[in-house]
Amino acid sequence: MAPSSVSRVIDHMEERLGVRLLLRTTRLLTLTPEGASYLSAARRILADVRETEQLISHRSSPRGRLRVSASIEYGRMFLLPVLGGFIQRYPDIVLDISLTDAVVDIAAGQADVAIRVGPLADTPLVARKLAQTRKVIVASPDYLARRGHPKMPEDLHTHDCLGFNFKRTAPVWPFLRDGRLYALAIKGSVEADNGDTLRQLAIGGVGITRVGTITVEEEIRSGALTPLLEEFNPGDTEEVHALFVGGSHIPARVRCFLDYLAETLRP
Repeated sequence: MAPSSVSRVIDHMEERLGVRLLLRTTRLLTLTPEGASYLSAARRILADVRETEQLISHRSSPRGRLRVSASIEYGRMFLLPVLGGFIQRYPDIVLDISLTDAVVDIAAGQADVAIRVGPLADTPLVARKLAQTRKVIVASPDYLARRGHPKMPEDLHTHDCLGFNFKRTAPVWPFLRDGRLYALAIKGSVEADNGDTLRQLAIGGVGITRVGTITVEEEIRSGALTPLLEEFNPGDTEEVHALFVGGSHIPARVRCFLDYLAETLRP
């Protein structure tokens, strides 16, 4: 600003306040006591404004409370193990974690980010793909020793097949034979709402189950579970998505959390 413009602004301030802020001579410019008090208060106010803008600006260090919802199985097996690194990287963010198999309403403000496994329903939310898993049929060596090793998909009719109890999931497993995809009805003594339960039941020799490889890869590697009927596996996959409210002003804490998950979780 030109000196003359500054002088006019100060004149208007002094007139509005009814006090003199500056003593001006041709050689010297000094603050009055009222001017010194006004300057000190103005600096505090500007500092508060800058701090407030930094708190809410995506250009600042992300901070605030971040509410994250995930299924119990996925949260325990994959989300919780990687959160320590996120907390170290963003110490000003407070993570509010809810592990539940209930579907939360993000649009209604029940969470900032929800991690969902499986097919997505029609939704106005934005979905970011984090991973995908191939489905596999497995059983424990103990179960196979007692009940026999199925050689063909139809052999499953004489076995205890452990499935999901989701309403959207029919009690059938898909198979591929001679280039043709078909579904085989299965039945068993247990149905569950999460793959971790089915994994543990299969390890215990209760029956045969079909889950994502990410759920049982450690057990397959160790020999606790054995893959079955792989030559008939259609290779279908199940995707993992992070759902959130999109738009041009996604909070920095949400954006950095999504980027961190994409960086650390296996594709």
